[in-house]
This record gives sequence, C-alpha cells and structure tokens, in this order.
Amino acid sequence: MIQLSYTPRGTLTPQRPLADLTWLRVGGPADYLFQPADLADLQAFLAALPETVDVFPMGVGSNLIVRDGGIRAVVIRLGRGFNAIEVDGTRVIAGAAALDAHVARKAAQGGVDLTFLRTIPGSIGGAVRMNAGCYGVYVADHLVEAHAVTREGQSVVIPAKDLALGYRQSTLPEGYVLTAAVFEAPLGDPEVLEARMLDQLAKRDASQPTKERSAGSTFRNPAGFSSTGKADDVHDLKAWKVIDEAGMRGATRGGAQMSPMHSNFMINIGGATARDLEELGEDVRKKVLQTQGITLEWEIKRIGDF
Repeated sequence: MIQLSYTPRGTLTPQRPLADLTWLRVGGPADYLFQPADLADLQAFLAALPETVDVFPMGVGSNLIVRDGGIRAVVIRLGRGFNAIEVDGTRVIAGAAALDAHVARKAAQGGVDLTFLRTIPGSIGGAVRMNAGCYGVYVADHLVEAHAVTREGQSVVIPAKDLALGYRQSTLPEGYVLTAAVFEAPLGDPEVLEARMLDQLAKRDASQPTKERSAGSTFRNPAGFSSTGKADDVHDLKAWKVIDEAGMRGATRGGAQMSPMHSNFMINIGGATARDLEELGEDVRKKVLQTQGITLEWEIKRIGDF
C-alpha cells in the first residue's frame, strides 16, 4: 500500500483490472488506478506520491496493449474534470480527456477547422503525445501549446516547438501528465466542415474494421516521413502494403487477427490475450523483415508484465 501525506478527492483503486478500459479488451491490473477530481487534486497527488512509484498516464486505451501481468505503476486516467472544450476565435482549448472526435465537432460548430481529428480514435492527451494525424494533417500543424503536470506535481505550459513533434512521436518527458492543449486553426463554414467530416467517416468505415475490437494502426508507416510528421511522396511506404506483400493479411494467433479488411489493424476476434496480440504483431514484423528487409515499428504502445 502506498503511503501518502495527502488524501485524494478523486478515486484511487488498488489492483484495478484494465482490460475493460482498453479498446482491445485485454490486460491485467494496475497496482493502482487514480482518477483525479480536478487539476489541483492531480497536482497534490503527484506531489505526495513517493518518487519510487512509477506513473503511467492513460487515455481511453485506444492505442494500447496492457500485458496480461498488468502494470507495476499508478495509472492516471483523467475524466470529466479534464474534458472541457472551448472555442475562442481561431483558437480551441481542449482538455486532455476530451475525445478527438468531440473536439473536431465542437470546433466545427464554432467555425474552426480541426476536422482532421474527427476520425482519430482516442483523446486529446494521446493525440498530442503521439502527434496524431489523418488526411495529411497532424497535431503539429495546429498545436500552440500543451498544458501538463510534472511528476513532482508542478503545472507547466509547454510551447509546441519544445515538444519536437515528429511522425507519431514527441519529446514529452516521462511521467508528465497532459491536462489540456491549445490549437490554432483556420475558420470555415460550419456546414461545410460538418459535410467534410461526414465524408471522412464514410471513407473510414468503408476501409477500416471500425466495428471490431482494434487499437487503430498497429505499425507506423516504415519510412519517408519528415520531422514534422509529413509524408515524403518519394519514399512513402505504407505499413498495410508491406504486410500484404508479406502475406500476413488475415494472419492469426489465438484470438488475435490482422484484419482481412485492413491488414495494419490488429483485432481481437474473441478471447484474445495480450500475449496473443503482441506475438501476432511480432510474427508480422519477422515476416516483413524476412521477405522485404523492412523493420516495422510498433505504433500501438505495449506496457506491463507478460
């Protein structure tokens, strides 16, 4: 039992199973799950938490495999105190727990074009941490600053340039918990923006297994991306294409499968363990390396004990 000099106002749950909090529905328990009531509660909790205790910020589990042995850390999951969305002119201020899709829709209603977020699974905190993008537009194109709480409980504002946002990555320090983000985007007609998002949704649903238990793209596109996250048309390789060429579309291991609909989506077809999913991913990586000499890098984050 961790010893705290502070009594949290939020919910602190020991040995909390995490499978129901991830889109793939797998994984063991966290030593603790902390759901802070608000920013002050989060700051005080982290300040009181012993330095020897690791912290893992978790969004909605849309791009995550929690291994079957669980996580030896305090998992911090933000909720309603961190999901506000405000539109102010060409700026959008969104809490880290706000869903990407909700931010896109609220921005569009206010005439601000963040439509690229509409089809990205997950929450704003994860989108910033991973420089999420879609249709050639990335968080890096619109982020002004990120708000976070350090492992020591200090509230900080980080200019976008200090995050070194690249292809599916940032330099956010370990242990920092993102709490909000400020975006700047061009104005647009709300009806036109809404129509664009409906078109994006239709295209996504036609090409991706959106009705299945998945975690979005399994692997990063293997090459040809600049530090801004933009694709280089000359060297633009797609992960799904090299997986197809390796003959791994539809491949299975236990209850895990590379989707027949989109081969870079890993799905839980029923009863999969985290080990099934991760080992299937490693099967794919080995086959792609053997057949094409390309090393695929995981986009899904894997954490915890086997």
